[in-house]
Amino acid sequence: MKAFLLFLFLGITAGSLSGQIQETVPPNFIRTIIFEGDIPENSGNPIVRLGNPLQLSFDDIIGDEADYYYSIEHFNFDWTPSQLSKNEYLNGIDNVRILSFTNAYNTLQPYTHYELSIPNNNVRGLKVSGNYLLSVYNSNRELVFSRKFMVYEPFARITAEVKRSRDLQFIDEKQVVNFSIESPDLLLKNPEENVKVSLFQNYNMKMAINDLKPQYTIGNELIYRYDEQSSFWGGNEFLQFDNKDLRSTTADIASVDLQQLYHHFLFLDLSRDGQPYTYNPDINGNFVIRNMQAQNSDIEAEYVWVHFTLRNYDPLNGGDLYLYGGFNNFELTQDNKLIYNEETGYYELARLFKQGYYNYRYVLLNPDGTLDDGFISGNHDETENVYTILAYYRNPGARYDRLIGVGTANSRNIRN
Repeated sequence: MKAFLLFLFLGITAGSLSGQIQETVPPNFIRTIIFEGDIPENSGNPIVRLGNPLQLSFDDIIGDEADYYYSIEHFNFDWTPSQLSKNEYLNGIDNVRILSFTNAYNTLQPYTHYELSIPNNNVRGLKVSGNYLLSVYNSNRELVFSRKFMVYEPFARITAEVKRSRDLQFIDEKQVVNFSIESPDLLLKNPEENVKVSLFQNYNMKMAINDLKPQYTIGNELIYRYDEQSSFWGGNEFLQFDNKDLRSTTADIASVDLQQLYHHFLFLDLSRDGQPYTYNPDINGNFVIRNMQAQNSDIEAEYVWVHFTLRNYDPLNGGDLYLYGGFNNFELTQDNKLIYNEETGYYELARLFKQGYYNYRYVLLNPDGTLDDGFISGNHDETENVYTILAYYRNPGARYDRLIGVGTANSRNIRN
């Protein structure tokens, strides 16, 4: 049965025609994947310093204590396989079973909660920096899901600031990231070819800018002061709901119903495009699992059907609306696609969530495959966003790309 569900719901498989690895979207019976490193706010694709630990957890809502195994692979900056053999980047052995798992306690929805920490008895650590992929397999060696993560060495110091666009057409809608990379202890030879950067907003690597080259150098400092090339739509603050208390309505939850599981019906969401910006603190798309009555939310939090309704009058022109955020690693799947209800005139979606606090956003996928993140939310230069800059370097003659520094910037103090 599980093999059939895996085949039925698997959305994206690893690998593509370009040779770049793609993350595998989990089937519907795998829920609440949390993958963390040095930055707790980023629970999707963690970034850790070489030698620091990683933690992965997820739930199997079939709840049959299935066996799961994991493997770790190393990749270049562009997510093509590196030339390193496994013993060159991994201290220990992978392809072993995940041994830490616990069944849910006193919940309506049975599930098995799995946890994996790295390093552990089998994988004692990672030897080199760079891009990695953690893959989880079932007992039939079928790929269930995979997640990217990055390991860095602190050789470079990255300073960054967020500015408004110099293009007056977008000055109220876009944010521009200017940054510099300084490496006092590592000589960066031929940086235009050997230094690569990845720049992304709110921990969403799927919208990353990866083709920036240094404009000029001052001593051993690389300067990136682009406008259009390093700009992002400002977007809007994420919407949110908090269902840590199963039985109570809140400012987000309009009504509660108990069937086989609890159902939470959120208040109607309206299109914010064209509306004035209103500050509403968020956690930049992330989520936190919590049950206020539980001693251990990992195994005592309930699964709840959360019902979303959206009123939108703007034509989609053949596109589709999706709900996404850190809870599904910003993926667009059938599980998160909104359906138009002709009787109510609203776009609707019911999705299973583990109890907690969630940020979410509605986005439009156009027929040509482009994503309009601000179609429903609108775009504002005042929006509080966090930006991450990754700096990679390949020594002449080397066989892999090192991740030599990580920088962050926040638009809270945006400047002209």
